[in-house]
Parts: sequence; structure tokens; C-alpha cells
Amino acid sequence: MSTPSHPAVDRVIEALAGNGLAPEIRWLGDAVTTAQLAADAIGVEVGQIANSLVFTLDGEPILVLTSGAHRVDTAWLGERIGGTIGRASKELVKQATGQVIGGVAPLGHPAPVRTFVDTALAAYDEVWAAAGHAKTVFPTSFDELVRITGGTPTAVEPDAAAA
Repeated sequence: MSTPSHPAVDRVIEALAGNGLAPEIRWLGDAVTTAQLAADAIGVEVGQIANSLVFTLDGEPILVLTSGAHRVDTAWLGERIGGTIGRASKELVKQATGQVIGGVAPLGHPAPVRTFVDTALAAYDEVWAAAGHAKTVFPTSFDELVRITGGTPTAVEPDAAAA
């Protein structure tokens, strides 16, 4: 049986290779559009899932890679990074990342997207991120996520900052 293919996943694979990485892209039987579904499908803790959430910061798209165990406190995070965070439309998500909500990967976008990486992900040796499609994931680490995205490590909610 051949491995499935998808243009957005192919771009993620190319971007990973450009960063010296070749992790196994895991295709799952069903779309995993929540952190809990992804964790259950992979057999890991929900905190190991690196959710890729696109927001706007003063109107410009940003990517927040957050632990599946957290919710992003947009007002609190906006104060920390110096702007107002809002919801991104599904059209803006697709435009900024070339991917659709539920499958947004940390990289493989048409142009760099300013990225923030939840420091809670550092608690795990292995984390899992979407690979450009809602049925795909790949293993990585907090340090690799920061490196390959050029991301800024940050807490995404006040309780996590206090921990």
C-alpha cells in the first residue's frame, strides 16, 4: 500500500528536510481536529500535542504552538507580547499557512509566520504536531519546534507562567 500524499503535507516534509529533519509523518485513520483526539490516536498525553493556532496580532497573522493541555489566554498573551490578539478567519489561516484549520503545521507555510511556542511543551521529551493535514502528525521536541519555526518561547496562560 502506498503512503498517502497531499500538497500541504509535501510542503511540510520539504520544510522539515530543509531544517535537517526527516521524522516519520504518521497518517491517522480519521481527522484529529482536537488535541484530545490526536493524543488518543497516537497514545500520548494531551499535553504532548502541539496545537497550531493562528490568531491575529494587531491584524497580522501569528502562530501560537500551544500544549494541548492549555488554552491560550489571548488577552493575557497579547499584553505579554505587546498587542491585541484576535481570532483569525479560516480564510486568513489558509492564506497565511497554505493549510486548513485542523491540520496547520508549525512550518511549510508560503512565508514565515511570527510564531510563539508554549513553554509547557518543554516538559515533554517528545511532542506531536500536525503535518499539514488533519489526518497527519509528526514527532518532534520543544527545542526543535523553537528552532525550525524561529519561534519565541512563551507561556500562553497565566497559570502556566506561574508554574
